[in-house]
Amino acid sequence: MALVASAGPLLQWSWISSQSGTILSLLVQHIELTAIAVGVGLAISLPLGIAAWRLPALRTPLVGFTGLLYVIPSVALMAMLAPLTGFFSVTTAEVALVSYTLLILVRNTVAGLASVPEDAHEAARGMGYTQLEELFRVQLPLALPSVLAGLRVATVTTVGLVNVTAFIGQGGLGQLIIQGFGEDFNTPIVVGLVLSVLLAGVADALLVGLEHAVLPWRRAGAGGA
Repeated sequence: MALVASAGPLLQWSWISSQSGTILSLLVQHIELTAIAVGVGLAISLPLGIAAWRLPALRTPLVGFTGLLYVIPSVALMAMLAPLTGFFSVTTAEVALVSYTLLILVRNTVAGLASVPEDAHEAARGMGYTQLEELFRVQLPLALPSVLAGLRVATVTTVGLVNVTAFIGQGGLGQLIIQGFGEDFNTPIVVGLVLSVLLAGVADALLVGLEHAVLPWRRAGAGGA
């Protein structure tokens, strides 16, 4: 609505040029918030996913809890966290963002480990691997496609959610969007939206490249097909 109703052209290139330093700073902040959230989320989710896979009794409550975090509206979650982690703080933004990565990453870790064929387990046992050796040398490598697929979804989702943290002053490119709506000015809104979409696309492409690099057997299989 604001994009149509506000006066002036959709983009004012002179404003973009004059604010290029600010735009770059907010883009860097957006990338930092995303990278920290996804990195911390992965560090938490991998051991939780392994535990849920090894202990089926833990799986339902763990997935249920992470699912509950996922469905809480982002602004409401930040409001709940703020008294504990600080109003308008990076900690509040990051705790909220990490919470939204957990369900995706935990479920994909469990799914990946559960998909390891029984032949691989038997081969590992036949080679005399301990449970820990089997986990790190057989099961996790074979589960990587599922884990990386979850990482791609979590990353793209987090790029979008970072915009919401602008409501507590930590939103990277989201601050441009709020500025534009507040001033009834199209240009910052468009810049914020376009850069967010481009950032999500670049992040996904980089993760696809990572997947090809660490899963050469899948690339070879695709070539043979």
